[in-house]
Amino acid sequence: MTALAVVVSTGGTIAMRPEPGTGKLIPLVSGDELVDTIGWPQAPPLELDDFVRVPSFDMHGELVLSLSRRVLEHAHRPDVAGVVVPHGTDTMEESVYLIDMLLDTDTPVVLTGAQRGADQADADGPRNMRDAIRVAVAREARGVGALVVFAGEIHSAREARKVHTSAVRAFGSPGFGPIGHVDGDAVVLRRKPARPTPLPFPARLAAVDLHRLYAGSDGRFIRHSLDTGAEAIVIEGTGRGNANDQVVDAVRDAVARGVPVVVCSRCLAGRVEPVYGRGGGRDLAEAGALFAGDLAGPKARVLLQVAIGSGLDAATVVSTESG
Repeated sequence: MTALAVVVSTGGTIAMRPEPGTGKLIPLVSGDELVDTIGWPQAPPLELDDFVRVPSFDMHGELVLSLSRRVLEHAHRPDVAGVVVPHGTDTMEESVYLIDMLLDTDTPVVLTGAQRGADQADADGPRNMRDAIRVAVAREARGVGALVVFAGEIHSAREARKVHTSAVRAFGSPGFGPIGHVDGDAVVLRRKPARPTPLPFPARLAAVDLHRLYAGSDGRFIRHSLDTGAEAIVIEGTGRGNANDQVVDAVRDAVARGVPVVVCSRCLAGRVEPVYGRGGGRDLAEAGALFAGDLAGPKARVLLQVAIGSGLDAATVVSTESG
């Protein structure tokens, strides 16, 4: 049987052209048009699911949860070898992580996109689409989970980060590097990251706020989150996961009110550890904060959204995922 790839189109720069009259880039390219642009007569059979056309900075929680459900439906089909999701780059790292933590089949799911609009002569979308399809139907990619394929590199869902606003090589895996690459027709995987047990599909995504700390931070934003209904809070601390006394006091209040607080680092690479006093990580841990290892802040937020939305214990899920 010939491998079938399903393309679940969502919009993003890869599907954008300038709007007549304003020149603003908006998603005007249909899924059919997008598939037609790849220029690959030898492509495996493709089935199009024109799911939505939005920029990824407008990919809100309900929409990305619906996208995940649709992707999983295709991934469970016995006739489907892989699923490709053209997606905007701005929030791709969050969507791929959400899909990955729910993916309970060996079928590869590959997210890709573009940094240049579809109207540009040197658009990077067609090449990225060809590479993504190659990976999605490759035997080597089975059981690896959801992936980002971009500029010839293959990145795992947990590690992928958007590292440049406009460069064609938009994604990296700081501290890890890509797990493989696409070399012509060949899909080369150098390592297969460990994957935790998939989480149950949540009834909803919980309300989780993310705060990035800075020199002179205080507890105002954490307390505002508490006052406006946050079910959990992620803070990106400095360095190894540090704050100050004012932030520690606010974290203590949050934990006392039953709101989990998870600490990540605003650094691109490295683990958080409760080491320092004087408002540092040790004090945050003593106030009841959880530490997320080397998990990036936006991904920790998604993890809590799913865990709490599924009725799971946040501390247990964070401990498992942080290693």
